[in-house]
Amino acid sequence: MSNFVFISPNFPRTYYQFPKAWKEVGGTALCIGEDPYENLSQELKESMDEYYQVGSMMDYDQMYRAVAWFAHKHGKIDWLESNNEFWLEQDARLRTDFNITSGDNSTTVMRYKTKSNMKAFYEKAGVPVARYHLVSTLAEGKKFIKEVGYPVIVKPDDGVGANATWKIANDSQLEDFYKQNLKTQYIMEEFVPGYIVSYDGITDQNGTIIFRTSHVFPEPIMDIVNQKGECFYYSVREVPKDLDEMGAAVIKAFDIKARFFHTEYFRLSEDKPGLGKKGSLVGLEVNMRPPGGYTPDMMNFANDINVYRIYANMAMYNEGDYDTERPYFCAYIGKRDYIAYQNSMADVYKKYGQSICMHERMPSILGSAMGDEAYVARFRTEKEVQEFMRFVYERRPAVERKVQEAEEPAKKKAKKK
Repeated sequence: MSNFVFISPNFPRTYYQFPKAWKEVGGTALCIGEDPYENLSQELKESMDEYYQVGSMMDYDQMYRAVAWFAHKHGKIDWLESNNEFWLEQDARLRTDFNITSGDNSTTVMRYKTKSNMKAFYEKAGVPVARYHLVSTLAEGKKFIKEVGYPVIVKPDDGVGANATWKIANDSQLEDFYKQNLKTQYIMEEFVPGYIVSYDGITDQNGTIIFRTSHVFPEPIMDIVNQKGECFYYSVREVPKDLDEMGAAVIKAFDIKARFFHTEYFRLSEDKPGLGKKGSLVGLEVNMRPPGGYTPDMMNFANDINVYRIYANMAMYNEGDYDTERPYFCAYIGKRDYIAYQNSMADVYKKYGQSICMHERMPSILGSAMGDEAYVARFRTEKEVQEFMRFVYERRPAVERKVQEAEEPAKKKAKKK
């Protein structure tokens, strides 16, 4: 029987399915988290063989003692994972210290932790990437911009998601950027016009891709975070041939084995000298863990599979090849509380109830990028996806919104009485 230590099993909410799948295929599921056991969901409690609470997962000594306790009680730890970008380096350190060889160690994990390191592996796979500069001085920044022109994108070199990422369009904004007290190394990249597509999946212990899919992100996550916009993306039923070939080459270049992967590309919306013609692909960045939020669940809904079980079978037995027919497109629609929408939840369910797979309030830590409230729904055609998106996002008429805003103070005053 194999011992699996899973870290932070209650975030995102559906991640209880990782230890659950491990138990189902015959292993021992051991979990570490910060929340008291009594506060965990019943689903999670039933998914674990044992739970160890730490005061802070940021405290390595506490994490070390937790793993040591499991090793003392259950024997050698065979697998340790969080599948969470924030904990990848700590996961690797724990593997190193406990001689767990089923994943990256403290040295090898860095090839996909910093955005600057990622560039070399994209290029090794023959994929063009945006030119970049590791931020140092204003003079060096101006020198780089003289080469690539405005706008440029700046973001932490070792960062999670689109946090602290923004576009600089002129000298004034550039000078303001350098006046900030940057607490980490930043990277500056030339701007690439286009929308993002992802190549996502799971590799087995030999590095063979056993499941793959793709998602389309019409709006940059950077803009959604900075402008508090709506988050809409969807999986496709057929992975485009150029993306399939390029994505597989990138996974091989990174030598990814026995884990989820999420790799991102720009699909150019216009010709870009040095990068390609309109419609071609440019490498963006990689995240060697499941795509964020509830995207693993979207993979399940789109393909009528269980990626948590696929992962567990791969880890325990190195089995599995799930090249499905992809029966559905699956869409994520993230709404904002501050926006007045025309159609209520009841309206959405009345029209699309049979297609809705999930409906959630998003945790605050995910809300900035993914919206405050979200629907996940599946459809046979891309046209239906677009129609669903337009229905959910339809705004109330401006006149109606103004009447509502005028009535709000009176309603609040009446409630106080």
